[in-house]
Amino acid sequence: MRFDVITLFPELFEPFVRVGINRRAFETGAVELHCFNPRDAVTDTYRRVDDRPFGGGPGMVFMAQPLFDTLAAIRQQRGDQAPVVLFSPLGSRLDHAAVQEWSDSAGAILICGRYEGVDQRFIDAHVDRQISLGDFVLSGGEIAAMALIDAVARLQPGVLGDQDSHHFDSFNPALDGLLDCPHYTRPEHWHDVPVPAVLTSGNHQQIALWRRQQSLRSTAALRPELLARARAAGALAEQDEAFLRGLEAQPKGG
Repeated sequence: MRFDVITLFPELFEPFVRVGINRRAFETGAVELHCFNPRDAVTDTYRRVDDRPFGGGPGMVFMAQPLFDTLAAIRQQRGDQAPVVLFSPLGSRLDHAAVQEWSDSAGAILICGRYEGVDQRFIDAHVDRQISLGDFVLSGGEIAAMALIDAVARLQPGVLGDQDSHHFDSFNPALDGLLDCPHYTRPEHWHDVPVPAVLTSGNHQQIALWRRQQSLRSTAALRPELLARARAAGALAEQDEAFLRGLEAQPKGG
């Protein structure tokens, strides 16, 4: 899998590939990352890649030609028709389903926007997909690109220490798209608060039931739309529904 990133700040990605899970992904070759600075595609003294917007208004706009020339150089290196992604507030929100889709692909060419935006003519002609992290604006697309690459890298075979661990992540189909349950580790008592007794019981059936119920509880309280989605998909068993009815019957407040 190969990601090519068009960014004005390739140095931001240098520490990203050297630590933790990401380092394992890149050192093993499970994921390749190549950064390209569009300033290298221009020849004027100031290596200018932005200009004032037609029609007036604040800020500057990323020019189309430096992006086009950089994209052409990447296409020549890759030798394929990898999709071009622009990180933008106008894009669809990144979620687990999209990450899973990318993890099964050969990668993509990621454009980290800056300024007030990118010349729309370039977007119309060359961008296949726009992605957003959420309903807020970043100063550039680099953080969003790292988020996508990080999420995809950890799903590649051999990257995680326990290959099955990602199946129990929040939003994963293995959890029916629900939130993960709480987790505990040593010591058994911390600041006079014990680990839930069921987790030290050795009864794996009861532990599995407790974890499922805690997942349902957290999702109902924090992300009810995920619960509604799982219910609509027929993913909840009668045992799940009985537990949820018990939650709803509990008195509110304290």
